[in-house]
Amino acid sequence: MDPAPALNPMPRTLEVESLEQFDALVEAGATDMAGWHVQSVDLTERSGVLKALNPTSAMFLGCALQPGMEQSLRARGALVFPVLPDVPFNPYRPSLYTGPELYEGVLARPYEETPDARIYAWAKRQGRAGVESALSAALHDHHIGDALLDALEELGAGRRVVGVMGAHAAARGSRTYDDAARLGRALAAAGHLVATGGGPGAMEAANLGAYLAAVPERDFAAALREIAVVRSFRPSVSAWARAALAVLGRFPGGTPSLGIPTWFYGHEPPNMFATHIAKYFANSVREAVLLEKCTGGVVFLPGAAGTVQEVFQDACENYYGTPGTITPMVLVGVRHWTEELPAWPLLARLAEGRGMAGRMHLVDSVEEAVAVLG
Repeated sequence: MDPAPALNPMPRTLEVESLEQFDALVEAGATDMAGWHVQSVDLTERSGVLKALNPTSAMFLGCALQPGMEQSLRARGALVFPVLPDVPFNPYRPSLYTGPELYEGVLARPYEETPDARIYAWAKRQGRAGVESALSAALHDHHIGDALLDALEELGAGRRVVGVMGAHAAARGSRTYDDAARLGRALAAAGHLVATGGGPGAMEAANLGAYLAAVPERDFAAALREIAVVRSFRPSVSAWARAALAVLGRFPGGTPSLGIPTWFYGHEPPNMFATHIAKYFANSVREAVLLEKCTGGVVFLPGAAGTVQEVFQDACENYYGTPGTITPMVLVGVRHWTEELPAWPLLARLAEGRGMAGRMHLVDSVEEAVAVLG
């Protein structure tokens, strides 16, 4: 009777996300690629090196290769995911987006010709188009999730992530918008990493405030006045985006913050002021990820259906959470949350006798919201 095969552990994975990293590993003496995940790297000039390496158990995700190399790697035990044709994005993307990248070319061309708009148009066309489209979107969202974890390790070290949720329709120059901007600014100045849904309105305002956290008050007020020249992304996303780019140009290198938008709501364009943008196709994944990462709590500004959904999604997590997982919920606007959309009475009733009861706050100002978060 043959002995049972040895149970060997899976190799540890190593993310290889640039040609420079690949070359450094080879120069350090690597001969075996077991566990390597080589992601979106142009290896067309490294065929000789690849032939000398043992690629067994390695993964190549969307890498550019010389003709015949894909077959060679597969024959020697590698798993190769090819570049997918006719897809206007990188499904194996190794990093988060930036606003200027998503809006590339918008100063000279209409928004409809930017990468963000082209990707949304592709997503609308797919519908039930088939497995290749679904696979492309799922791969993209998986890799964005990985990139988000990497970004949080870099940005969130020693800082709590505090979410700001609110109405996408809040117009620049309105009190609602300016309050959200002051909230984002105060949270970032207090050392928190601000995270939003990454869209327009109160979300843009909070990211803008965070971005300008370190500038003098007079410059912050001037930026609010400047951007209010174009109050909304309707009727022209192009004009709206250009106004944001002008502010970015005046204040380069602002304080980092996070935006987590979705192409599911493609009619709501992403804002420029989140320095790190984790944009997903699947809105359900995006919503869950956004709330999960807000370990320092969430501030809910006055909003409508989308904000109400987020309030109760967060409440559900806290309702069933263990003491160490319950995070603060701060609702801003007593009249809004008790009379206009009376979510607070229901939340208070749900919280009775639960661990979340002491972590819920109803306040009437941005300053109070920042104070209760500490």
